Amino acid sequence: MRDFHPDDDFASPEEYTPQSSPDDFDPGLPNQLLDFVLRSEPAEVVDTDLFAVMKKRRSTRKFSDKPVETVKIDKIIAAADTAPTAGNFQGFEIFYVGNRETKEELVKASNNQPYVNTPLVLVFCMNPSRVKLDFSPKVIMKFSIQDATLAAAYSQLAASALGLSSIWIGMFDEEKVKEIIGTDLRPTSILCIGYPIKKRPAKLRRQLKELIHVVEKKD
Repeated sequence: MRDFHPDDDFASPEEYTPQSSPDDFDPGLPNQLLDFVLRSEPAEVVDTDLFAVMKKRRSTRKFSDKPVETVKIDKIIAAADTAPTAGNFQGFEIFYVGNRETKEELVKASNNQPYVNTPLVLVFCMNPSRVKLDFSPKVIMKFSIQDATLAAAYSQLAASALGLSSIWIGMFDEEKVKEIIGTDLRPTSILCIGYPIKKRPAKLRRQLKELIHVVEKKD
């Protein structure tokens, strides 16, 4: 990872605004947001090997105060836009939290976990009203929570590929979070991203033979 350079394009957390869609946006073409963001400005990509990115990803609880470059934020959000969703209806929304006071309120709503207050905070919420499929409300809700979860996971991997670290917050008071970010949508996760103070080593994981359960053919 290269060191901080004074010419890097940073936006203070409260000044960040997402990239605009291209003028020639065509809803019939896939992944235009990601393509537009990738073409708009270069950014240091530490690793483009997906499996290497997965291997090095770690949950981080100590972040530096260094802000996240604007172009990296764009890429992290654009990555969420490419996640698979039920019927391609994208039943989720992302709330960008830049205000320090708001982040501190989220800390309180998240069981006082201090690392919720990081340079980049994204709250992923379900939006089942976007899922226009002919299923029961219970099934639609399941689709929406899966959509939001996959989107957050894609953003987390993108952050890792860009040399950042993150921590996934799932322990929070849903009603308080909804009030803090000003929505009626149900939050599914808070993704906190920044530059780690220290890289963490890998932890032990289960062996494949312990993880995989082979379903045998029934007689």
